[in-house]
Amino acid sequence: MGAGLMMSAPGVKAQRPDTAQVFVHYKFSHVRDTTDRTRPYTENMVLAVGKKAGVYRSYDAQLQEAQFNKQMREQIAGSGGGRIRVDRHITASGTEYFQYPNERTMVRRESLFHSFLISEALPAIVWQIGSDTATFGGLHCQKATTHFKGRDYTAWFCPDLPLQLGPWKLNGLPGVIVEAYDVKNEVRFAFDGIEKARMIDQSVAQASDNQVRMPPPLPGTEDDLSDPTIIKLPEHATKTTEQEFARLREAARKDPSAFAQGMMASQGGDMAGDNGHKMNVEVKAAPAPVINNPIELPEKK
Repeated sequence: MGAGLMMSAPGVKAQRPDTAQVFVHYKFSHVRDTTDRTRPYTENMVLAVGKKAGVYRSYDAQLQEAQFNKQMREQIAGSGGGRIRVDRHITASGTEYFQYPNERTMVRRESLFHSFLISEALPAIVWQIGSDTATFGGLHCQKATTHFKGRDYTAWFCPDLPLQLGPWKLNGLPGVIVEAYDVKNEVRFAFDGIEKARMIDQSVAQASDNQVRMPPPLPGTEDDLSDPTIIKLPEHATKTTEQEFARLREAARKDPSAFAQGMMASQGGDMAGDNGHKMNVEVKAAPAPVINNPIELPEKK
């Protein structure tokens, strides 16, 4: 891997950690392939809402990443210096969206065997707030509509949760967006519950997934936190640009094994087995999904 793969972007600046007050859960669905509308892509997502910031991430991806990291560690420990074969069947989205509404900033965290941060302005969305109301899980909400990223959206926001946050890139209403969907029902962030943030005993989180909705932090990574309610950018992530990350992602797609080995070496990873011989990492990536209907559509001219 060349030095250019580790470029830094000046746009990402240090953000003060925040503490989640509540977690809003969503059932996300997206008709990514219009030739197979009966089987939309689905994923369990969660929005951690703090006092000044929030982060929207995949519940499923964290569990899959934790399993992948565990598999890697076990193979490295037992390889004795040879070849490591790992199936990277991470089908969920590893993207996390950190929103800082007071600063009109959004930082996107991407994961490619390492964390990368891409900073951009929080999208300015023009909403039309209506008079319709509804209740979601005991939350009294109000209706709003907008056109955003090529789609017409309806959103329900809760004024009692006054931070201007929402799932994905949706933001800018006088309350947290607890449900949103486009008029074609091709993209949907369906409300799936809300809970107050609390300190989570990690042993309980791992032993009783049905009782604790928030997954444990990824073990053995730079993102380990003793308290998953902390909203904080990963300290050892690499700051990069949209263009540079696109190049990284393409390199990982073409040769995931070489990319993984190069990334581990660049981070000072232990790539030697018990006998001191250099190990070869062989990664089998999940096949790329068919996406002919991206969540962000080009605007009609």
